Parts: sequence; structure tokens; C-alpha cells
Amino acid sequence: MQHNRRGFLGVAGAALAAGLASSVTHAAAPKRQPNFIVILCDDMGYGDIGPMGGRDIPTPHLDRMAREGITLTDYYAAANVCTPSRAGLLTGRYPVRTTMSRVLLANDKQGLPKSEKTIADALKPAYASALIGKWHLGHTGDAWDATHYGFDLFYGIPYSHDISPLAIYEFQKGEKKGQWDVDYPSLQQQFYARAEKFIDENAKRPFFLELALSSPHLPNYPAKGFAEGSKNGGAYGDTVMEIDSIVGRLMARLAALGIDRDTMVIFTSDNGPWFEGSTGGLRQRKGGGAYDGAYRVPFIARWPGTIPAARRSDAIAMGIDIMPTLCALAGLPQPAGVTVDGKDISGVLTRGGATPHEQLLLFQDEDVVGIRTQQWKYVRADFYMRFEMSLEGRGYPQLYDMRDPREQYSVASLHPDIVKAMQARMKQAEADFAPFKGDRPSGLMQARDGAHVPAIWQD
Repeated sequence: MQHNRRGFLGVAGAALAAGLASSVTHAAAPKRQPNFIVILCDDMGYGDIGPMGGRDIPTPHLDRMAREGITLTDYYAAANVCTPSRAGLLTGRYPVRTTMSRVLLANDKQGLPKSEKTIADALKPAYASALIGKWHLGHTGDAWDATHYGFDLFYGIPYSHDISPLAIYEFQKGEKKGQWDVDYPSLQQQFYARAEKFIDENAKRPFFLELALSSPHLPNYPAKGFAEGSKNGGAYGDTVMEIDSIVGRLMARLAALGIDRDTMVIFTSDNGPWFEGSTGGLRQRKGGGAYDGAYRVPFIARWPGTIPAARRSDAIAMGIDIMPTLCALAGLPQPAGVTVDGKDISGVLTRGGATPHEQLLLFQDEDVVGIRTQQWKYVRADFYMRFEMSLEGRGYPQLYDMRDPREQYSVASLHPDIVKAMQARMKQAEADFAPFKGDRPSGLMQARDGAHVPAIWQD
């Protein structure tokens, strides 16, 4: 409601003339900073849920979430496997900058450097923060848990639930509070129960929660009540239905606490599907080259009263955008002295704006293997047999018009000018990120010579 300025001054003058003694004015109470919940699934495919076009597995709660919010159809995980993807989401940086470019396995000693600033760091001290579920950014030493990276609470497992030994841990501000054996069928339910407790405890103040579910990553362990519930999806589909039910419980809890309109919930995945799950017709799968089936994942954001309902956007975005977006929505600065690769996409989410990105870089470990602009995709490398093979080095430039997301036929021969422009972008990206690469040789299998490369593609 807007006030008439002249009328306001008249009222104020009359009040003063009446001899009001107090000079104190009472401004309207400022709107509280919003809560943020990021539900991060493990290995969920683009086509596994209804809002992204999936039809094999019923996901009524996610369908509702999409009806009440926005779906990004061209959202990319920060990497095609989990460790670098999670690092990218939490830091807003391409994982090669953080040394987290590959999956950490049971015998690895590496971890996210303590010098890295996470979303939880950026939101301090205004926000209570928790990471509940899967960590997978280091699991050795005395500082592997998320509370050494800005979070007040960590409750969860150190890595994927197919790696052993496995236990559930709870840490609060660096102090271990408990350790429990894992009951695999109830694991996701335990994660949700602890998340709900955190929400209840912090309902009256701003909070940030990453609920990092460890499914539908294989092997699947459907909870009681969900086994054989998916007629077409098998055990994998059962776990997706369980995840959907958790989303429904979460939305109901936020409403019951009266904080539904104060809370933005994001639902996404760390990368594409592994040996099961649907890419929704996208090419390749988890860990596979630069094609979209490995990187493009579900993304739904819901915030009643702030994000318009039933919106879909093809604006390109990536996991590295979460950090700057949450900072912007909270009215807080990004970490000082840190190069953040992500962009604030709050305009995309709340106003249907265009992407702030000129391009997104796709990495295979430390190598840039693909570049996506709003319309075009250039793929430099893919896997052949056991090799990561350079395609451009063999005269097979792969350019795709992403208005057709299937990436089945390169249109390089039709658009040589676009190919050259994308190759220039690629060379610049390689130069920009070369200083961050380790001592390991590139995984790209190069052509021995250029004699067989058609002249049109030779520099």
C-alpha cells in the first residue's frame, strides 16, 4: 500500500501540534531473512520424476512442488560425479579450483581444503546451518565433518552408502556427539527425521539446511512401506517414491510450523543416473564425457509468495549458482577474497529472467570437455572403450543446437562459424584453468597427427 506524501505530512504536523511528547517513530517490522533448504539427491536421473517428464514412477509431491514453484529444464550439476559436484554446490566454484575434481574412494586421504568457504560460511552468523546426509568431501583426519566448514550441525555418513566401513555420525560445532550403525532400509528416513528436528529447533530464526539424501544411488534399500511400490521402476523406483514422500512430509511440516512462506526449498541431484534410472532421453550417464545425461539434472524451487507458481524456464544454470543466489536472497555478501564462478540466478527464479551466464563449463576430472551456452553445446571429448578420447583432435567436432536436447547429430558442418567461436571459448577456458590442474597427465587420448583431419577443421 502506498502512502500519499501530502496527507502523511499533514497527519504528522497535526500530531506534533497536538503536543505529542514522544519523538520515537515505529517503522514496519522488516521481513525476516528467508530459510533455505536444498534437497540434494544422489544419482537421480533427469527423467526419474514427473516434473522433468518422467512417467514410470509416481511422484505426486514433487509434481505439486513444481506446480507451486519453478522448474529449470536446463540446470546442470557442477560435475558428472558426486565429489566434485558437491564441492561446486557448496563453494560456488568450479571443482578444479578446490582440488575436488574426482570421486573420493575409501582409501583416499584428500579432502575439501579448510580454506574453502561454503554456503554455511557465507550465511554466518545470521543463519543456523546443518548438513544432514551424505558428505563425500573427505573422510580422514579429525576435520572431515561438515562442521569444520561453517555448519553448526552435521548428521550423516562420510561418503556413498555403497562404500564401507559405514556409520552415521553426529557432530555439533566440531564436537562428536554420537555414532550409530547403519540400518540401510531406514537410512533416508533417519536423515529426514534429523532434518525435521533441526527445522523445529530453528523455526523462529533463519536457517540453511542441506538435506543430502544418499539415494537413489545403488544399491537400493527401499524403506518399509515402499518396497515393490513402484510397478515399473523396481527397487530404484521404490526409493524415488520414498524420496517423493519425504518432500511431501517436508512441505507439510513447513506449513504446520507457519514458515512455509518464509522458506525456499530447492530439489535437485548431484549428477545423472548411474547404472539405473532414466536420463529422460538425454545422452550418456553419470561420469560420461560432456553429454547432458551425466550433468543435466532435475531442479525445482518452491517459495510460496515469492517464486511464482507453475513456471518453467530453460535459462541455463548450474550447481555453482546456489551459493551466490542464496547470499543475494539473504541480503548478505559473498565470501570476500574468493573467486566465485557461479552467478546469482534469483532473477531467473523469482521473475522469470534470462540466464546471467554467457557459458557453463563441463569438466571431466580436471579437463574442460564441454561448453554450454544458451543455444549451443560444444563437446570436446567422450569415452571410447577405456579411453577418454579427444573428438576435435580426430576431426569430429561435436556441436549441438540445444533446442533439441538429445545430442544425437552434430550440426558442426552447418555452422562452422559457431564451431570456431566455441573452440575459441574452449581454448580460453583451458588457459584459465590450467594453473589449477595437478601433476596428473590429461586423460584425453589425442590423435597422433592431424593428417586425417579434414581441412575445414584444421587450424
